[in-house]
This record gives sequence, structure tokens and C-alpha cells, in this order.
Amino acid sequence: MAAERVSSWRELEERVNRLGFLPLFRNEIEGFSAEEYTAGMPWWSGDPEQDPWFWREVMARGGRVAYGKFFGRKAGFISLEWLPYFVNFRREGYDFDARWEDGLAPVRQKKLMDCFAGRDGWMGAELQAAAGFGKGGEKNFAGVMAELQMQTYLVIRDFQQKVNKRGAPYGMPVSVYAMPEAVWGYGAVTAAYAEEPAASKERIYARAGALFPRAAERQLQRVLG
Repeated sequence: MAAERVSSWRELEERVNRLGFLPLFRNEIEGFSAEEYTAGMPWWSGDPEQDPWFWREVMARGGRVAYGKFFGRKAGFISLEWLPYFVNFRREGYDFDARWEDGLAPVRQKKLMDCFAGRDGWMGAELQAAAGFGKGGEKNFAGVMAELQMQTYLVIRDFQQKVNKRGAPYGMPVSVYAMPEAVWGYGAVTAAYAEEPAASKERIYARAGALFPRAAERQLQRVLG
């Protein structure tokens, strides 16, 4: 499939919604990335109109697509139409609490997910501290967060600057994490739970195969999980 160029975040968002899902960066499947659709654009330039790295912030914040580390533990977008199928496939039909009760979730995941009870979102550093990760505590915060995004229990809903003691923002914007249910509602996110997880996986693979018919099964597995 030819990577037709896009020149604005609106066009990229439309492309995600048309395709259904799209990794941010190049991967094993040629043409299957926002990077390839935006070739020639000034990445990391800081220009909000032309920088696709900034566009991902706008798209995450807008909530018209889901953004997170969904593809081989790397970032990308999923349309709201296709999100329920990813949720059903990746969660294997389990809400997180049910996964924990059945002994299928590790303690480090539980500590992180407990922080979202009654709270819509967390900046990464604050969540790390609240869940007891860091010096003298739990290890591999980034890795566990990537696992939770791959399983669709968490998404990146926004990017915000940190705030100093005087209340002034500083530094580069950092990820704000949320449960997708807090962003789009439980019913919308779990709308495919009535389907067998294997059927949702087959549906996703069939869509990717139709878009990229030359992609080998092993390539689809490495990108889609």
C-alpha cells in the first residue's frame, strides 16, 4: 500500500480513522506508519503546524483516536471504531480487576492500576512515585507501563508540562496516562466483549492483511501482537 502523504494533524487523524490503526514509527511492514505518511515534514522542529511529533500531542488530547504504546510496545494510534476489538483481543476479555483476581496480572501492574481508582489521569513521574516505583521500590516502571498499554488497560490521553513549586510550568511536555474507560466510557471501550478474543484478533489481522497484502504473518505478529 503506497504511503500517501499527509501535511497536517487533521489529515493524519483522518488517515488513522480510515485505516483503523497506525503505528507512529517505521516498522517491518512497509508503509504502515505515521512516519512514512509524513515523510518530508519537519519532525522535532517544534513547529506546531508542521511537526508530526507535536501532532501526536494534539491527537492524544483531542480524544478522537486512542494513542499509546500499542504496537510491539511502541507508540501508535487506534481509531475509536477499532479500539473495542483491540481491547477485547489484548485483554482476552478481562477487565483488569478480573485479570488480577484470576492470578493473571503481576503485582507491579496492580500497584499502578490501583492508582487510577477515582482518578482520571496521572502524569508519568507522579504515577511512578504514587505506585512505589523508583529508588528502594519497584523496578521497571517504563516496562510495566508499556505492558499495560499493550494490554489496552492504559492509554496516553494528553501531554503536559511539569509544574514547579511556584506553580510555573517547565520542561518538555510529558505523557498523561488514563484508563480508556475514563476517556470514552466503559460501554464504548468494551463493546466487543461479546465476541471471542480470538475473533477480534482475526478481525484485526484481516484488516491489516487487506491493507498490506505483502506483509508476512510473522511481520503482522511482531507489529500487532
